[in-house]
Amino acid sequence: MYREGFLKLALVTPSVEVGNPVYNVNEILKAIDGLNTGIALFPELSITGYTCGDLFYQDSLIQTAKRELQRLLNESTFKGILLVGLPLDIEGVLYNTAIVIQGNKILGVIPKKYLPNTYEYYEKRWFNSGLDIQLKEVLLLNQMVPFGDLIFEDNDKNIRFGVEICQDMWTNFSPGNALALNGANMILNLSASNEYLDKEASRRMVVIENSRRNAGAYVYVSSGMMESSSDTVFSGHNMVAINGQLRDEKFFNSPTTKVLLTEVDFGEIHFTRRHDTNLKDALHRMKMDVTRIPVSFTDDPNFEFSKKLDEMPFVPKPKQAKKAFEDIKRIQVQALAKRLLHVNLPTLVIGVSGGLDSTLALLIAHETYQFLGWDPKGIFGVTMPGLGTSDRTKENALILMKKLGITHQEISIVDETHKHFDMIDQDPNLTDITYENTQARIRTMTLMNLANKHKGIVLGTGDLSEIALGFMTYNGDQMSMYGINAGLPKTLVRFMVEMYSTVHENLKETLLDVVHTPVSPELIKNQKTEDILGKYMINDFLLHRLLRCGDEPAKMAFLLKHVFKLTSEEAETRANYFLNRFYNQQFKRQVLPDGPKILDITLSPRGDFRMPSDIKVVIK
Repeated sequence: MYREGFLKLALVTPSVEVGNPVYNVNEILKAIDGLNTGIALFPELSITGYTCGDLFYQDSLIQTAKRELQRLLNESTFKGILLVGLPLDIEGVLYNTAIVIQGNKILGVIPKKYLPNTYEYYEKRWFNSGLDIQLKEVLLLNQMVPFGDLIFEDNDKNIRFGVEICQDMWTNFSPGNALALNGANMILNLSASNEYLDKEASRRMVVIENSRRNAGAYVYVSSGMMESSSDTVFSGHNMVAINGQLRDEKFFNSPTTKVLLTEVDFGEIHFTRRHDTNLKDALHRMKMDVTRIPVSFTDDPNFEFSKKLDEMPFVPKPKQAKKAFEDIKRIQVQALAKRLLHVNLPTLVIGVSGGLDSTLALLIAHETYQFLGWDPKGIFGVTMPGLGTSDRTKENALILMKKLGITHQEISIVDETHKHFDMIDQDPNLTDITYENTQARIRTMTLMNLANKHKGIVLGTGDLSEIALGFMTYNGDQMSMYGINAGLPKTLVRFMVEMYSTVHENLKETLLDVVHTPVSPELIKNQKTEDILGKYMINDFLLHRLLRCGDEPAKMAFLLKHVFKLTSEEAETRANYFLNRFYNQQFKRQVLPDGPKILDITLSPRGDFRMPSDIKVVIK
């Protein structure tokens, strides 16, 4: 049900017989039988059906619904928290309510506040609004139960949820918005949303926007096709949104009961909330007479995710790939064009190695010159074979430069490296860090001097993954006059080069070979970066979890086991290695050159990430 910040939920769209609580409770009991989730959420008025019409006036329906609620309490074996919808008569007035249950105890009753009463809706005909009522408790099935504005909280696990019903979320300032400003970090919505052309998009937009405004999770479940179709059809549209992003969604257009299993990451929610200055300014400033109800979610040592988590969270999925490619390219081109116009220099100098990063930097530079209407001969591409350079990367670098029509040059650094070894008394057979970094610094010095000579600037090629892991030579490839790839992790750089291969037919073969070439700084023969750092896919996943979700080492290891099928020892080793490198290499990031932000995260010392170089973070 709960593990390492993740709470498992079930969003259930049940088969319904309108006006038949016995059948409906049977369906609820079947749906939750054997269900191992922290919360199970059913739609609005799920015990009776939403479309009962004037049958809601009949005492037989109301009393049967209460009896079936009692049977639900008696027969349920569900261990988590259950939410169902019920028409509740309180002293002769009917309310459309959500009932929150755990075991055989009713934890709270929430009345619907905003009753739609236009077009196909007539709720005020049957129900009273829960707005501004003074009741704080109601007697239900011989239990005195909290009523009204309620927050259910497990403070040990930092989970606090509130409830609203259907139309409540469509208002200018919803009950859920108010609960969020009083500490709720998840809002559950029981709905019966009908369907018509284009409503799907607007409903989705409202759910996502409420999650953004609430700085938390918004969980929405709706009744499905077995509601009455006399005048409208119902959607079966279930959604989970977190912090303004849709995380899960299903349409259940089926006559049978369907369940969407999903997880909400409260660690991510807390991390984002701590960053949210709007929330900081607003939280706890709105006076609200809210009742807080303690609940407890059980740790599950056998917790399994309902679906595999994304291995490459930075990489756009196929449906979004083309737009994402164009958007990233536009941001990079716009950034570089501005920098070139600002310095008012005609020349751009790039070290082109034939690897992923320099290839993307070269393509963006070429595109920028086209955008500005400048001659691509103003781009000076330099390949600098050293002691570890392969024929494959050198050949790819030369092909790219020639076909793009830029000014290109080959400058071997082998002799200069040996001269430097002699100068500092370095054994040329000792392939240590001095052996490697000497080459990296000679390359950077060469580029800088060429930029001076040709009245230009050096374009840096290093990416966000290398910056995160400190896999760059201080005052070597770490330094440039503008870092065009500084906002893109390695998996996203690879995506961009692959996408470029689809739009540059004359470069396709070479670009794809670049994509499939093992990543390497080529400072030693047959050197492979992933043999040193581990797979970039794993490192980028951890970077996502650190900068977007604020995970601690144990949670990272837990996720690596599930996502990449590592053993416990492997997962812990990979997480600790990543974190140790990340924190120990902050001194290199403190003096990074400018570079454009591409994603919602960067490691710019002037932008998103502020931390002293001598921070002491203890990682095993």
